[in-house]
Amino acid sequence: MILRGLLLLMLLAFGGTALAEPAAERLAALRRGVNLTNWFRYPARADPAAIAGYLGDAAIADLARAGFGFVRLPVQPEFIAADPARLALLGEAIRRLQRHGLAVVVVAHPASWRLESSAPDRAGLLAFWRAVGPLLAGADPRLTFPEVLNEPVFPDDPAGWAALQASALAVIRASLPAHTVILTGQDWGSIGGLLALAPVADGNVIYSVHFYDPAELTALAAYRPGLDTAALARLPFPMDAPGCASAATSAADVPTRELIRFVCARNWSAATVRARLAAAGAWARRNHAALLLGEFGASARLNPPARLAWIGAVRDAAEQQGIGWALGGYDDAMGFGVPRPPGVRPSLDRGMLRALGLSAAAPPARSPP
Repeated sequence: MILRGLLLLMLLAFGGTALAEPAAERLAALRRGVNLTNWFRYPARADPAAIAGYLGDAAIADLARAGFGFVRLPVQPEFIAADPARLALLGEAIRRLQRHGLAVVVVAHPASWRLESSAPDRAGLLAFWRAVGPLLAGADPRLTFPEVLNEPVFPDDPAGWAALQASALAVIRASLPAHTVILTGQDWGSIGGLLALAPVADGNVIYSVHFYDPAELTALAAYRPGLDTAALARLPFPMDAPGCASAATSAADVPTRELIRFVCARNWSAATVRARLAAAGAWARRNHAALLLGEFGASARLNPPARLAWIGAVRDAAEQQGIGWALGGYDDAMGFGVPRPPGVRPSLDRGMLRALGLSAAAPPARSPP
């Protein structure tokens, strides 16, 4: 009986830490951000000079001037493992970003791992953090946020992902006991994956979700090749009946017309988006946890009114829930779509800035050099 009581007290004490949240200043640093998608992931050129010069200081300063407080920096573990000297380039990139006042989320973003079935890939994730953790140890914990993994899949296996994530968190904590770590759920880091995740007994963590729903609108149903993407690009947002009917009738094939009718019947609107983000917010409040919308965006091929209306609706819904956000991304067609490499000082699209609520702080428009 005494032993059982002691175990119960230990569980309560351990579990109670899951009810804590990171310091307010850490959450404030992650209010408004953007993904730097291809600096350390699928780089166009892998030589040290190209990596070091991928993004100019003027371009970084423009991001801060526009009102972004942080960047999310995907790092391809295979790219680092191929040449460990690239760790120094990653460290310098982080320092440059932080010299401009930007916080940095560093996230493992593998190209071809199959973590669900491959023991070597799971070992690779832990090896990545054994290498990158010490690199981040010298960085300011108020401005440096390790994120375990981008969009884990683990279909119908939240427990399998939770076990691997716990192992990775332990590795990160060995080097970074004071840093705020970003965790996520399985199912591509979706809201559904978050709802299936049990919070960990570590109060200094933030939970991330990604949001691209409906994919027929934001990604022009990229999951299903062979459709008439030009017709999908004409979809409206909100998905009102006249606009949807026009997109359907313009489709060149029956499967595209049927898919458009299917997604339009779901009546996606700003209210739908708010309801989805509210479910994530309710999970956070229930578990006394902090959330980050780590990625959201819509294809540059989508018609501009629908694209910007959807992005604005998601940003607004996240802010209503007190959730920080990061557009996906700066050098990606789902966001600003600046060239790769971006060059010295690319323009920031004014319409996108307005949709993100950043127009007042926007720098003057420029043409790339």
